[in-house]
Amino acid sequence: MVRVLSATCPVAVRSSGPAACCSGLSVAPPAINGERIQALTPMALSSDSRNGDVELLVCYATELEGSMLAQKLRPSRSIVTLRTGIGLVNAAHAVSCMIARQRVGAIIVCGVGGAYPGSGLGVGQVVCASLESYADLGALTPSGFIGMEDLGLPVAETCPPLFNTVPINIFPLEQPVPFATVSCLSGTDVAARSIASRTGCAVENMEGAAVAHVSHLHGIPVGEVRAISNAVGDRSPRGWLLQNTALLAQEALLSWIESR
Repeated sequence: MVRVLSATCPVAVRSSGPAACCSGLSVAPPAINGERIQALTPMALSSDSRNGDVELLVCYATELEGSMLAQKLRPSRSIVTLRTGIGLVNAAHAVSCMIARQRVGAIIVCGVGGAYPGSGLGVGQVVCASLESYADLGALTPSGFIGMEDLGLPVAETCPPLFNTVPINIFPLEQPVPFATVSCLSGTDVAARSIASRTGCAVENMEGAAVAHVSHLHGIPVGEVRAISNAVGDRSPRGWLLQNTALLAQEALLSWIESR
């Protein structure tokens, strides 16, 4: 049985108009099994996720990035699809609520992402993460950006501790590449080159490191699949192919699930 959950925050539910969908990834009201609700609390989430173990938790930030998954996986085995909402906090909260109430065997993130300069990736390519990185977590100084290790501040006091890089354990596609998670998307060529040079990452997104972080803390294998929707650099949404590439990512993940 597949359950379709959502943990979009109540504030996002009240968003509407151009401000809510300026990127093309519109904010959808939260829903459990496709039924809209006014606000989703952890208790509401738990009401549909207490029976049986979950073999695979498939996470996506927006309906655009996961509608096919939610539809195609319904008649499958113990797989739950979870719409987390956009950004680090929403992603971490949604996954934490889920695994606090149910044993989860593995987690996969699916969505779209931007390709950094020099990555060699083009729009329409589908790739998986070799690692995740908190690309803008640290400090800006007169001499440049300082990461968490140089600050002496681990984000997870594990052994070994985690700083900006978070490990990935599942690789659904061949030739994985490093992913970078940001809170502020790189909307200029200068910013894009800076992050690419500093992190060595190829793909930019807004949720992956948070999901990988929570998974690592709970000892759950995690992977991430994204299709390239745009080149990262001077912001030009007209050239983005969000809908088509979101479908490509979902198709690739579905193919991997069917082959397991």
